[in-house]
Amino acid sequence: MNLSVPRRVTAAAALAALALGGLTGTASAGSQAAAAAPDIPLASVKQHLADLQSIATANGGNRAHGRTGYKASIDFVKAKLDAAGYTTTLQQFSYNGATGYNLIADWPGGDPNQVIMSGSHLDSVTGGPGINDNGSGSAAILETALAVSRAQFQPTKHLRFGWWGAEELGLVGSKYYVNNLPTTERSKIKGYLNFDMIGSPNPGYFVYDDDPAIEQTFKDYYAGLGIPTEIETEGDGRSDHAPFKNAGIPVGGLFSGADYTKTAAQAQKWGGTAGQAFDRCYHSSCDTTANINDTALDRNADAIAYAIWNLSSGTTTPPTGTVFENTADVSIPDNGAAVTSTVNVTGITGNAPSTLKVGVDIVHTYIGDLVVDLIAPDGSVYSLSNRAGGSADNINTTYTVNASSEVANGAWKLRVQDKASIDTGYISGFKLTFP
Repeated sequence: MNLSVPRRVTAAAALAALALGGLTGTASAGSQAAAAAPDIPLASVKQHLADLQSIATANGGNRAHGRTGYKASIDFVKAKLDAAGYTTTLQQFSYNGATGYNLIADWPGGDPNQVIMSGSHLDSVTGGPGINDNGSGSAAILETALAVSRAQFQPTKHLRFGWWGAEELGLVGSKYYVNNLPTTERSKIKGYLNFDMIGSPNPGYFVYDDDPAIEQTFKDYYAGLGIPTEIETEGDGRSDHAPFKNAGIPVGGLFSGADYTKTAAQAQKWGGTAGQAFDRCYHSSCDTTANINDTALDRNADAIAYAIWNLSSGTTTPPTGTVFENTADVSIPDNGAAVTSTVNVTGITGNAPSTLKVGVDIVHTYIGDLVVDLIAPDGSVYSLSNRAGGSADNINTTYTVNASSEVANGAWKLRVQDKASIDTGYISGFKLTFP
């Protein structure tokens, strides 16, 4: 990651595939369920990291832009993809008097007007081999691409993968790629997923919040594992998703933390060491294969496959409905006062429908503690769940509410109260869908 620039859930999978039909923040009914994503073998991802480490060791200890270690890294990844049946393109650029390279790999098939792209930067800093930053992301998407080939996966949308050069010098490679895409080609990319540092030794589980549909896909995956996530802020705008976002392309991704310090609250929910950086070897010579948390790497690699499988599958029928959403996390106090998440509805004529869809995503370890209500703009209360579900984890469902007596426009609130002790959680998302 460059810091020099400004700063398993089947129903949810089907919903994510719907939302990504056009990545417009709307959803349609009746999509096909996506094919189940494979487990990405940790041993294979780690072998790629060992190979990248060997390349760095043989080339002055790094894989930086303009150095022999970077070109060897690109050649290593390209050979794997060529053998797996990908169409690969080596894109060349110049920066600081040195030649740089991006590697683009397209999986044959899928709608060429509906592209789901995943990318990671492959270069390191000059001071180390860059195994977490960013061998981890590069190796994970490489193994996911190889899993696509092994499964002979044929999604509805077209799959593309990218490995970027010179990210550490200011997102140079990814900017070059995006800036040289014709406008018509940019418009075909319906989602770009970025993976920059996903195996940090003292890891957090951070999800980009740039596009609601992509964000929700990752949150759904982790909710299915019972792992809370937080919104990624440390590297916001400082990795290769930024050029895509600036070009109007929906983006998302995962991050396990760099040199920010893990708080006590984060250590309590994720494990690890409070008061210590997520990656103490960030941009250092000790960013070697010993600088990887296997559990984080394994979970994040599987999450990548889950997202790619689900976001590229399903219908390409244009979605219907208008969605208003709030994806900001709201902590729910244990046996405490009620909290709310607010969605402001505008531009809807007349009253709300009799079939208002209320999407609720709550991460909580005992949902039988919770009272969940929808509050209309005039203060009317619609009960969604009243201490139902017993000891089950998490509420991730869509309720249908007859809200036809309510004016549509205004501030709608999801109100949640924990009525018992011990278990905790938070509101992860709340959305209203108007037909």
